[in-house]
Amino acid sequence: MVSQKVVIKNPTGLHLRPAGILCKEAMQYKSLITFRFRDNTANAKSVLSVLGACVKCGDEIEFVCDGEDEEAALNTLVAAVESGLGE
Repeated sequence: MVSQKVVIKNPTGLHLRPAGILCKEAMQYKSLITFRFRDNTANAKSVLSVLGACVKCGDEIEFVCDGEDEEAALNTLVAAVESGLGE
């Protein structure tokens, strides 16, 4: 299991479009991919779960990846968030 914290840079937070991009990236991997935000844990492969976390600009989330391709999954998701998730 690996984890890393990252700050959301999108001005509007994780709304539908960036949430969809995040899920699309996460679904490429076999590992269980979640993220922690405040006291909640969200499934990064579920758009509804990501939207339900209500993550805003400047919020810090912690990705947690567990499985055979966990390192690659973590690196891809952190890079996607740091690049702005297409925005």
